[in-house]
Amino acid sequence: MIGELERLVRERRGQAGHPKKKIKAKFSWTFASRCDSLLSVNQEEIIRKRDRLLAQLPEAREILRGSLLDRTIRHRTGCKECDNGGGHPVSVLAIGYPGGHMRQISLRKEQAAPVKQCLENYYALKAALEEICELNQQLLRAKPAAVKKGSKK
Repeated sequence: MIGELERLVRERRGQAGHPKKKIKAKFSWTFASRCDSLLSVNQEEIIRKRDRLLAQLPEAREILRGSLLDRTIRHRTGCKECDNGGGHPVSVLAIGYPGGHMRQISLRKEQAAPVKQCLENYYALKAALEEICELNQQLLRAKPAAVKKGSKK
């Protein structure tokens, strides 16, 4: 059974009669020159993609870091709403700091929607910055575009 599988694999690879036949690759200058031009095109593509990301960044004035929580506050005594099992819905912005410290800011009802938008802007900005960093790393690995001879700066 195993021998049959090996034979089928060799046939697919084009090595039917030769169990240890090695295929040697030939170097091609044409392929090398095409790769060089592809790298420069790739570099230009990376730069264009990075510029598009930069143009789409949200306004940095409208960002907040943290999490928006919806809570229910219940009074111990003297509140008809809480006595009936309801409570009072409240939105809270929770911000974590190094060392496990948390800050919580209670929000009014009309503040919840703008705060939610600012949080979304923060996460969009953070994701875009990560992608821009990745593109910059790709630029470091890519070959620079060929400089034309005789041009002076």
